[in-house]
Amino acid sequence: MRDPLNFCGHHDRNLTALEGVVPVVVSLEGDRLRLSGSPHAVDSAAQILTRMRDAANGGAQLTPDDVALAARETLTDGEAPRAHPKTLYTTQRGKEIRPKTEGQRRFTDAIEACTLTFGIGPAGTGKTFLATAMAVRALRNREVARIILTRPAVEAGEKLGFLPGDLKEKVDPYLRPLYDALADLLDDGVTGKFVERGTIEVAPLAYMRGRTLSDAFIILDEAQNATREQLKMFLTRLGANSKMVVNGDVTQIDLPRGVQCSLLDVPKLFAGIDDIGIVELSESDVVRHPLVKKIVGAYARFT
Repeated sequence: MRDPLNFCGHHDRNLTALEGVVPVVVSLEGDRLRLSGSPHAVDSAAQILTRMRDAANGGAQLTPDDVALAARETLTDGEAPRAHPKTLYTTQRGKEIRPKTEGQRRFTDAIEACTLTFGIGPAGTGKTFLATAMAVRALRNREVARIILTRPAVEAGEKLGFLPGDLKEKVDPYLRPLYDALADLLDDGVTGKFVERGTIEVAPLAYMRGRTLSDAFIILDEAQNATREQLKMFLTRLGANSKMVVNGDVTQIDLPRGVQCSLLDVPKLFAGIDDIGIVELSESDVVRHPLVKKIVGAYARFT
């Protein structure tokens, strides 16, 4: 083992994550691991530990989320264990960005394979962050010339006129989650320089009208607050050598009463069309604070 600390995790958290999914007890005895449990559980845990060792020896930085994902896959009936999730992007601080759940992996796989991808799921499933990470990677690899991030300026109706300041100051609060995702992925000051040069554009959805978006990685966030007409307008902006990702949560619609949410049409409207991926994430894909997953589940059961 090249890096025991990476394998076991800080304070053995990777091993604790394994114990949280597979009913085994993992004990460290010098440089060896001892597994206690039923024969089936021990066999499953051994498979997972082998995958962890191979990934760690290959240079991957293991996290408890990686271990839990590998464990769930191994325990799924009829599904062969998949390879350790590949790193999508590594920040200058050395943080590796990877999908942490099976739903997230399907989402990132779809983005890689398709020109247009829809990510539909509850809050906390990493839709915005993962899509932005893949956009930054595409920009760094010179696969596109720019990144365009947009979202509807809607909060229980579009009432920008009541907010203080000029137009930029009015819409910036709506776009703040996109800036936050960029700040997690890029060095301090880099986002500002890219925005100044036009390499990264963060703008309300209304600013997309009449444009052709070529040689760009384009993300529409909070698409549940786009009307049918707005979504059609956005999708038809797609230009040559561009990729689009549309994210949203149909349980958090802020449109005025009587206005149809555009995302509700997507599964039926675009099903079966080549080069369009539709990925639905669920409560099991929530990766924020563990309490968020319970909150999402409580609302799902209530409704």
